[in-house]
Amino acid sequence: MHKIMQGKFWDYLGIRLNLSISYVCRPCGRILLSQNSGLFFAIFLIGCQSSIAHNQVCFRQHCFDVEVVSQEKDLQRGLLFRQSLAQNAGMVFIFSHSGKHSFWMKDTLIPLDMIWMDYARRVVHIEQNVPPCHRDPCPTYTPQNDALYVLEINANLVPQIGLHIGDEMEFRLKEFIHE
Repeated sequence: MHKIMQGKFWDYLGIRLNLSISYVCRPCGRILLSQNSGLFFAIFLIGCQSSIAHNQVCFRQHCFDVEVVSQEKDLQRGLLFRQSLAQNAGMVFIFSHSGKHSFWMKDTLIPLDMIWMDYARRVVHIEQNVPPCHRDPCPTYTPQNDALYVLEINANLVPQIGLHIGDEMEFRLKEFIHE
């Protein structure tokens, strides 16, 4: 992806937008994600020759096929009662605002690594090898810094891919519906 139009105005279909940061898909020129004061807009241009096959969150050459969760009922359910998770799979939670979003493992059946990211998709907190919790009280896991996104992947993958606080993740989303 390529960053463009920092701090510039852009006209799209007669609507003047102030985009502080935009990301463009290099093969097709499609604007994938634009950030303006913490709000995100997905703008798709007609005529793109290439399309993204799966929603992915990537760190360097390591990509995870992810389910995108942004609706309140789905944010609460997450990976509850899942028996397994494919090795290169995960779930990315997209919140409506930055904050110290807490997670717990009540009725989650598989151990996970949890990665909190800020608005720029920079890692601000990591919990590794978080075990399932089958009985109350279950511990909660809360970042020290505000986050807008949380990625859950299989346990013990964070050290395998060399991910650390401060690293940036790349989102390759074929669809983004945020309500």
